[in-house]
Amino acid sequence: MDWRDIPSLSALRAFEAAARLGSYSAAARELNVTHAAIAQHVRALEAFLDQSLMLREGRGVATVGAGARLARDLGTGFAEIAAGVRAARGARADGPISLTTTQSFAENWLMPRIASFWSAHPGVAVSISAENTVIDLKRSAHHLAIRYGRGHWPGLEAELLSDGRNLIVGTPALVARLPAGLDAATDAGRRALAAMPWLSDTKHGEFFAWLHAQGVAPEALKVSELESNSMVLAGCRAGAGLSVQPFAVVEGDLSTGRLVEVPTVADRDLGYFILRPPGPPSDRVRLFLRWLRSVA
Repeated sequence: MDWRDIPSLSALRAFEAAARLGSYSAAARELNVTHAAIAQHVRALEAFLDQSLMLREGRGVATVGAGARLARDLGTGFAEIAAGVRAARGARADGPISLTTTQSFAENWLMPRIASFWSAHPGVAVSISAENTVIDLKRSAHHLAIRYGRGHWPGLEAELLSDGRNLIVGTPALVARLPAGLDAATDAGRRALAAMPWLSDTKHGEFFAWLHAQGVAPEALKVSELESNSMVLAGCRAGAGLSVQPFAVVEGDLSTGRLVEVPTVADRDLGYFILRPPGPPSDRVRLFLRWLRSVA
């Protein structure tokens, strides 16, 4: 290979990230550099190839000319590099299994159960990263992810782990204030829900979209916004308001009666899914997958 035919890898990484994210600022955050550094790398790449690759579009950027194909090819190439590095790291028998999931799922579903795995397999380390940002599993060093959705993640193997239907939940005392036999699909039901206090995190997540699907206008509700879903759950358990939560997150609260469900129409397509890159998993990862299925 003649490396003189290939521009700076830093410039290629900066261009691929900016093209994929549609923003110099987002690319800068992902690569932990400045906005100016991303712009400089893109200009250097355009100078190397003697053509324009990217133009500003509103507040973001978009590829032009050969830029679209270059971004696509770079994405494929970097994914292959990441897969090779991941395979090399996974080849270490003593290396930890790396799992990424959301904060709510980690705190309310995974952590109450993980002790049984560590007890049964003390020699297998598991590294758990709890983050709500979207992770590109094909480009990350994680072996597995657990994410909420309908099972459609192109390029990844997806397996349903747990019921992910959304519920309206609150303390028994708070839910008792609602009319008996409430039907959220009726005008009377919607008015009753609108009169109740609600809690949501600042991102709202699926909160608004799911309520819209139930026929409830979120903008008509009295919603207190909190910084995280962990704070929402704490407030909900204290009786501060109703909340929309995935079943898996509040399963323990429902079983103890600390929270109760407000009956609504269930959306059973939603769930928490185990995601992993294509190809056979290592023995350690296969062992952890078997445990996840057994406790689910």
